[in-house]
Order: sequence, then structure tokens, then C-alpha cells
Amino acid sequence: MDIVFLTKYYKFFISGTGVTLFLSFFGVIFGVIFGIFLALMKMSKKAVLRFPSVAYIELVRGTPLLVQLFIVYYGLPLLTGVEFPDLMLAIIAVSLNSAAYVAEIIRAGIQSIDKGQMEAARSLGMTNAMAMRYIIIPQAFKNILPALGNEFIVLVKESAIVSVVGIYDLMYRADTVRGISFKPFAPLVIAAIIYFIITFTLSKLVGNLERRLNASDSHN
Repeated sequence: MDIVFLTKYYKFFISGTGVTLFLSFFGVIFGVIFGIFLALMKMSKKAVLRFPSVAYIELVRGTPLLVQLFIVYYGLPLLTGVEFPDLMLAIIAVSLNSAAYVAEIIRAGIQSIDKGQMEAARSLGMTNAMAMRYIIIPQAFKNILPALGNEFIVLVKESAIVSVVGIYDLMYRADTVRGISFKPFAPLVIAAIIYFIITFTLSKLVGNLERRLNASDSHN
């Protein structure tokens, strides 16, 4: 395979990789923030809080990310009358999608904490919200860190879909190089290799983190 074109267009792949990582990182960060609220709402005994959360999670998990991206990209500016930067719209779309999956991860993490922890916190005079904030959620996060790492890996791969609306991510840059270099195949292979390096490295880091957490638990 002729990869001489890389000497001329390598900066396209570097900048595209930066956008992909930036988009995925903030997608997970905002997804976690929104996901915490969704998880707490879903666990609430009040139907007025629980129902919107359940409906949102089921709707997002049951529809393609591409459809959600189009809705946010074209619908949000129309609904608000505000012209958002393209990259911000892409981050909003992937964050809203990620939040539905992260909410289930967080809910499972909270429910994995022994109920005695909550009872002990309440017996010390903490309110339910304080016990969640200072006792339950910090412990739950320790348990779900590997799962959140995996969500980041998934988002790195799925974020390639934002290229369809013109976001300059790795996939978009690879497609651009295909057009200007008249090489329909090689740029895609380069993009695939970069995606693999990123996800493989992250998988190893997540695996290492999981082993450290397991070792820490075994010593306690």
C-alpha cells in the first residue's frame, strides 16, 4: 500500500485525531454529569421524577445515534434561535446519547453499595441527599470507573458518525484526504489504524485500572 501521501497530509490525521479525542472526552464528561441526575431520578420513589428518566433512557437507547445527531444539529438551532458552533452541537448530541448509557452504569453502581451504608449515614444525622453525595456516590464511582472507561472507548469509535454533518474529526479528515489525494482506500486504513491504537491503548489502561481496584479491594 502506497502511503507516501502521508508526508503531505499527515497533519490532517493529527488534527482529526485531536477533534475525535476532544469530542469523546467532553461527551463522556457531560454524559456522566447528566447521567448522575438521570440515575437518581430513575431510582426515585416519586413517579414524577422516575417516569421522565425512564422514558428518556429508553428513547435514547432505542434510537440510532445518527438520528439523535441530526435532531440536535438541525433542531436545536431552530428551537432556540441560537447559532451554536458545529462542534458544540456534536458534543451535545454525543453527551445526550452517552448520558442514557452512563445513567444505567451509575444506577447499577449505586445499587451495588450495601444498604447498610445508607442506614449508617442516616443514623449519623445525614439527610438522604447528603448520604448520597458524601457516602454512596463516591463508593459507587470507584466500582464503575472501569465501565466508564469502556464507555469512553465506545464513544471514540461511535463519534466517527459526526463526520456526516461536517465536523472535522478523524473520519472526516480521512475522507478529505481520500478526495484530494485520489486514493480511495489507503486513508481509510490509516484512520482505522489510528482508531485501533487509541482504543487498544485505552482498553489496556482500563484493564490496568480494574486490576488495581480489585487489588485494592482484596487488601481491604
